[in-house]
Amino acid sequence: MTGRSVIALVSAPSGFAGRTDPLPVPTADWYHVEPVNEVLEELLGVPTHVLRLVGAEGGRAPTGGVVTYHVEALGEPDRTTLHPAEEPEADAEFRLPYARPGGPSELIAWADSQVTRTGPAVQVRTWNLSTVLRLPTATGPVWLKSIPPFFADEGAVIGMVGTHDPSLVPDVIASAPQRVLLADAPGDKCWPVTPEHVELIVPRWVAVQNALAGAPRLRPTAVPMPSFGLPDTLTHGDFHPGNWRRSGEVIDWSDAVWGHPALDACRVLEYADPALHDHIRAVWSRAWLSHRPDSRPLEALDVARRAAHLHNAVKYQVFLDNIEESERIYHRGDPEAELRAVRRSSR
Repeated sequence: MTGRSVIALVSAPSGFAGRTDPLPVPTADWYHVEPVNEVLEELLGVPTHVLRLVGAEGGRAPTGGVVTYHVEALGEPDRTTLHPAEEPEADAEFRLPYARPGGPSELIAWADSQVTRTGPAVQVRTWNLSTVLRLPTATGPVWLKSIPPFFADEGAVIGMVGTHDPSLVPDVIASAPQRVLLADAPGDKCWPVTPEHVELIVPRWVAVQNALAGAPRLRPTAVPMPSFGLPDTLTHGDFHPGNWRRSGEVIDWSDAVWGHPALDACRVLEYADPALHDHIRAVWSRAWLSHRPDSRPLEALDVARRAAHLHNAVKYQVFLDNIEESERIYHRGDPEAELRAVRRSSR
């Protein structure tokens, strides 16, 4: 799978303008919209923002096939490249502000009140869980992110972590409800994850979790589990190596909840080559034993395999219950898949 085809339903300042022919885009992920906007600007002669996914045919969610988006042109497009089409519905239940015309531009205007851009803002990704834009500045890129209301306040969570290890998180330039502006987290993702990546990230995150243990500061996970001598604390919620940077920073804190730390360890195991599982378990266990010598981390991991799938099932159902119909395709079937995984892990 190397790409997808894109159909854009184009709204312009003067009103709905029509649809494009299917256009080839080199990346397959539906939420990766930077190349979509590049192709559309070349075709239409004006910059665009992708607002939301309208539908998809073929491929396998969330990649490939023919994907239809509602797109906002930031000027009057070349209408000779467009065909008559039905205008997308003006609004829908659970539609997010950044998925409406003017939404991305409002976010950029907010960011411009915090930093001085040296070039155009680039919309990198957008879907039902976030929109992310890259803003060039004289000191390097900064990252603008907006999320739905059911997620944690990412700026506040990063602040909690940074109090104990500022090198583990990007700097927060500014934050407001459902949005955050972050300094760049340099370095590639930790794909494929290596033993060195595990040793760089996991012990430092365990140390922060141990320091933060105590009274809950976020909503708790819906799936409690026995402690095995480990404290309930801040959990990242999506602690896979794609959210680690080789510089040692961890990003994407909006899934954070208060719960058992073994849930994060299980997320690492889920995304790592099985050949690394023993190493991950050993590094995580040693880290916790250095802080809590009487704990039983390996026993906790065994139980957490099932608890993590239950937690994921609940989380995905929350997504489905709180996002608009056309974008539920990203998560449809995920709760059931996690529940099947619980049954398999119980055998």
